[in-house]
Amino acid sequence: MTAAEVLKPPTARAGTVRPIPAGIRLTWLHLRTRRIPAAVLALAVCGALLHAALHWHWAFNTGPYAQQVPMIIEAGAAAMIAVTAHSPFGETERATGRWLPYLRLLAAIGLTGLAILALQLGAVGENLNDGIAVLARNVIGFTGLGLLCSLVTGGLLAWTLPMGYMTFCQYALLEDWTAPWTWPVRPPADRGAWICACAVFAAGILLFTIRGPRARLSDDS
Repeated sequence: MTAAEVLKPPTARAGTVRPIPAGIRLTWLHLRTRRIPAAVLALAVCGALLHAALHWHWAFNTGPYAQQVPMIIEAGAAAMIAVTAHSPFGETERATGRWLPYLRLLAAIGLTGLAILALQLGAVGENLNDGIAVLARNVIGFTGLGLLCSLVTGGLLAWTLPMGYMTFCQYALLEDWTAPWTWPVRPPADRGAWICACAVFAAGILLFTIRGPRARLSDDS
């Protein structure tokens, strides 16, 4: 055996598994630490719950009061999205520099889209008062509130604002309020309601992407 043969680097064996690219591993780490796979399952449950509520008539079929139960489910789905802002390990992806905001944006928009899709599938074949447009508007508005709340309270308590605002809107529904900022109770053609809901979502997604949720003291230590 010559010295050249000794120094020659070993060749890769046939069938050796190639390493997973760093970007994919980082994305999967981000999704796992935020329990996003569990959130996807929870959104599917929300869709099934909406289907059951519409199929077995847990609410009124027509009129303004028909929005009550769907609104609760929509706010619940948005609250689940907001809670995924929390990680028990803190934002360990800070070491990756510029990639963390993109991961936040990807997760938030992706879950919002999945929430709308899950609830829309749950309403297929059933009579959803005011249709899919109001459903989508409510989900994006409540999600924006949750993301904004996470900036102050952290991810674990980010559900409080969308659920609290939903409770307030139940009162606004009973009182027949028409203000555009009570967008969850407005009809699908209300342009002001759409502007308010989209503005809240845009502000929430922008600030959440740039700043991220408030970290707990244990996360910073």
